[in-house]
Amino acid sequence: MDKKTKSVMKEILSYILIILVVVLIRTYVGTPIKVSGSSMKPTLNGSEIMILNKLDKKFTRNEVVVVKTKHGDIIKRVIALPGETISVEDGKIYINSRKVEDKFGYGTTNDFEKIELKDDEYFCMGDNREDSMDSRYYGPFKKDVIKGSTKFIIFPIKRIGNIK
Repeated sequence: MDKKTKSVMKEILSYILIILVVVLIRTYVGTPIKVSGSSMKPTLNGSEIMILNKLDKKFTRNEVVVVKTKHGDIIKRVIALPGETISVEDGKIYINSRKVEDKFGYGTTNDFEKIELKDDEYFCMGDNREDSMDSRYYGPFKKDVIKGSTKFIIFPIKRIGNIK
């Protein structure tokens, strides 16, 4: 191989390596996601682009997560954790029969009977309680359909940073 061919091969290999690294990062570490719809208002207005953290697999209460459903990916907030019970009475959320402060909920949360979560299930709801297809519709989400968490907005520019 002459010098010019070696140089071209080296350059092609470097581009292939860059592409491979980007694909691996997007597949296993993090990727941009687009928010659509009004189910997370007022926290998210439905036009943001955020970063999905695929490494986060231990979800906490009030964390915003991306869930894979048969209708596509949805963005919701974790309300109840594996092994807990959740119910809503008179518009108030009860976890393990104790009333919890619903500091992210907007609008009326319709009542529902107590649901017992299994060891691998999470109960997630949109912040806009009156306009959200969430665990109240789909039922509890198994851990393996939660793609990861998201809290960092990258677009629009004026909203760059962690969600509040």
